[in-house]
Amino acid sequence: MFNIDKYRQINDFLEKTSNSAKIIAISKNHPIESILEAIKSGVYIFGENRVQEAKEKFQTVKQKNPKIQLHLTGPLQSNKVKAAISLFDVFHTLDREKIAREFSKYKDQLESKKIFLQINIGKEQTKSGIYPEDTKDFLFFLKNEMKLSICGLMCIPPMDDNPAYHFKKLKSLATKNNIKELSIGMSDDYKIALQFNPTYIRLGTILFGKRL
Repeated sequence: MFNIDKYRQINDFLEKTSNSAKIIAISKNHPIESILEAIKSGVYIFGENRVQEAKEKFQTVKQKNPKIQLHLTGPLQSNKVKAAISLFDVFHTLDREKIAREFSKYKDQLESKKIFLQINIGKEQTKSGIYPEDTKDFLFFLKNEMKLSICGLMCIPPMDDNPAYHFKKLKSLATKNNIKELSIGMSDDYKIALQFNPTYIRLGTILFGKRL
């Protein structure tokens, strides 16, 4: 069940603090009924982690509700890139050269969409993403060889570390590389993320409850 009171509470806080961050309601592993409930309450930005699940839940819903924005917030397989581009509006997890090369095949279809580069900010072996020290070179590759436009950087801090340290590091990386947008902050650390002026915060559990 979608917690509309919590959503409105966070939205009100953003407005009172003049924070321009937008909430992505992470609906992965939650039923279509919860999504429809959220839409009725005025929510229109959603995040999903898997292409097939998102297609099953959102393809018809998006056709009926053109205002809805669908964000891919999970890892993308190369064989799902074409299907993902036709469904999602924003991609938060471009994380390796193979995916970049697949994206480059569909540049015309990407003109109206946004792509974030995922940074493995804690250099964790269990997480995807470009290492911080490789960001500049990889952005050069994306822009000059793949002809892809990257609007922002995204990260997920290590679970047991101070998220502020990693958000600050990502903010610095963005500034150095003339990148304007950040996708940072989840249910447990979004208030800390807001100190770094993100474009998006990704909220799942706090809005939808525990995953099924």
